[in-house]
Amino acid sequence: MRSYSCGSAEHAVSRRAFLGGTAAGLFGFSAMTGRTAAADLSKAGKRVLVIFLSGGVSQLETWDPKPGTDTGGPFQAIPTTVPGTHICELLPETAKQAHRLAIVRGVNTAEDEHGRGATIMLTGRRVEPGIEYPQFGAVAARLLGSDADELPGHMQISPTGGSGFNKQDAAFLGPRFASVTLADGKPPPDLPRPAALLSEADQQREALRKKLNERFARSRRTAQTDAYTESYDQAAKVVARAAVFDGSRESPKAADRYGRHDFGRHLLLARRLLENGVTFVKVTHTNYDTHHENFDFHIEQLGEFDRPFAALLDDLAERGLLDSTLVVVMSEFGRTPRINERYGRDHWSKAWSVALAGCGVKAGAVVGKTNANGTAVTDREVHGGHLFHTYLKALGLDPKKNFYPNDRPIPVADPKASAITEVLA
Repeated sequence: MRSYSCGSAEHAVSRRAFLGGTAAGLFGFSAMTGRTAAADLSKAGKRVLVIFLSGGVSQLETWDPKPGTDTGGPFQAIPTTVPGTHICELLPETAKQAHRLAIVRGVNTAEDEHGRGATIMLTGRRVEPGIEYPQFGAVAARLLGSDADELPGHMQISPTGGSGFNKQDAAFLGPRFASVTLADGKPPPDLPRPAALLSEADQQREALRKKLNERFARSRRTAQTDAYTESYDQAAKVVARAAVFDGSRESPKAADRYGRHDFGRHLLLARRLLENGVTFVKVTHTNYDTHHENFDFHIEQLGEFDRPFAALLDDLAERGLLDSTLVVVMSEFGRTPRINERYGRDHWSKAWSVALAGCGVKAGAVVGKTNANGTAVTDREVHGGHLFHTYLKALGLDPKKNFYPNDRPIPVADPKASAITEVLA
């Protein structure tokens, strides 16, 4: 469990939770063609990468700087490759990628608590009693994935906690579309065959397991037993693709470009997963909850973010994957324009920013505006529902369609919202 500066907590999934959940979790692993060439992948389908700057990155130190004002802080705004668009000087490499980005500066989610803010950003809806909505990754895996996919369609790379299966984030879509977490970029534990277990013995054991499962299913078959049975077969397929998770197979030059630190490794792994057919990858970068020493923390954190993010966009473009990969940089909220007595910024959801790139995005667009000192949105105010509609439309999906859990129609996205058409290509 990791505590934020404000005292709230984010819970990691334990190893035991993963092992106990594989019966349902690996239900989503299916056979794949094995094609990994970028050209083939570009034709095969669309993918999503979410970079979640956990804790609440400051919009004033990233996408919407206000230098020279009472709230602006010590950093300057720098020009980008889009004439007239400036971002914070802490992002010099990202500034060179602005011609590939769209920036939404008018976000008002009106929720300053970490958990509820993250829910809004990842589901496009506010917390409601009596129902849980699936997160973006589960929706993308459900609507963009294929039965031909060998690797799970919904993966998260977390800097902390344990590797495992998170059945709650798929909600009513079911465990097949729930995420698998790779803690510190490491694959789920205990999947490979132990060295002491010979291949022939393993095959005999597997044959016995299948025979017993088939006998059990003849009299007591349920959806849960089907998932439990299938998980073993699908886990074996994941093991067969173990090389995908091995970042050491990348060249030293690539590792240097992304950075020899955790976030650099994790973003490089995300690129490998996307190249190998994973539909949705979420990478978390932490420690943006800067209630004290906001400026020192952002120098450090954005120093880690800037270069690998730019390298990723370059790589996706060079491999022909950027046009079919939606990239979103988000947080659960922004930071207060007011600088507190500890030289920090507190939670602020009323006027902040999100950046997008790639699939379906109008490159170079800047939508929305805040006032001179960043305290309020003055033009094109949007919330999490608008963003969720926008992501789906960018991917060529219809956000007005319904899911039908238990024959009950539930709209894919908030029916009271609509897409931000100005950022759509």
